[in-house]
Parts: sequence; structure tokens; C-alpha cells
Amino acid sequence: MKRIDEILRHETFRKHLSDINEAEKTRCFCNHDMEHLMDVARIAWIMNLEEGLGLEKELVYATAILHDIGKGRQYREGISHEIAGGEIALEVLKDCEFTEEEIFRIRRAILSHRDPAVKNDKNLRGVIYRADKASRACFTCKTSKECNWPEEKKNKYLNY
Repeated sequence: MKRIDEILRHETFRKHLSDINEAEKTRCFCNHDMEHLMDVARIAWIMNLEEGLGLEKELVYATAILHDIGKGRQYREGISHEIAGGEIALEVLKDCEFTEEEIFRIRRAILSHRDPAVKNDKNLRGVIYRADKASRACFTCKTSKECNWPEEKKNKYLNY
């Protein structure tokens, strides 16, 4: 997982992750920190194995680690974080020696990680969508009653 380590050390990735952490410092709802990114990566990998999707581990982890990286720009500039994240990911992935095909697949999954149309897809897009939603432990959240997530979307039980 050499290229994943390169992403984690990449100056652009670290800058944007720091921006997110700063912007969410006083946020009482779900954060988009390294813990969330790793939860999504691990859950996506488990789903991949359980569903027999045959996805490459580095692609799953790279996508999960980068899927919310545009949040800082969303907070600062009002740009949708999946669009900003796709732009940021392009630079990071090129520098970390991902192929054009891998970059296309990862960016496509980042761009659609909030699109319910992909939730049942048996590919990288679908698994990242599902893992992102499954990563939220609403059943233990102290601010669940104030959360604007619809009740039917909240994770009320441990699934992964």
C-alpha cells in the first residue's frame, strides 16, 4: 500500500485535511477527519470482500481517504465538496503514480459518493457510497436529536 502512504504524506492532502479539521473544530455533528476517512476505507474493504467485488485494495483505500477531501473548500468557497474533492484528488493521485484509468475510477467514485443512484452498484462507486453512509454511528451520537439527517438515514444499529 505504498501509494496510500504517499497520499497520506502528500502536501496537498495534508493541507486540505488540516483545513477541514480547522473548519470543523467546534462542529458537534459528524466530522470529516482521518478517523472518518479510515472508517470508510475499512468498511468499504469489508463490503468488497463480503460482496466478492474483486476491487483492488489500493483503489478502495485511495478513494475512501480522498472522498471528503474537498470539505474545506465547501466551507470556504461554497463549492460542492465532491466536485472540489475530485479536483484535489486529480493532483494528489497523479503525484502518487496512479494510472489514468485508476484516477478516472477514483474520481468518478468521489464525484458520486453522495448520489443515491449508485447505492446498489456492485463497483467502487457503490461500495464507497454504502461505506460512507454505514460509517456513521448515529446510535451512539450525543447530538442525534439535533442532526438534520432524516431519521430513515440514521444508523440506529451496528452493521459494520
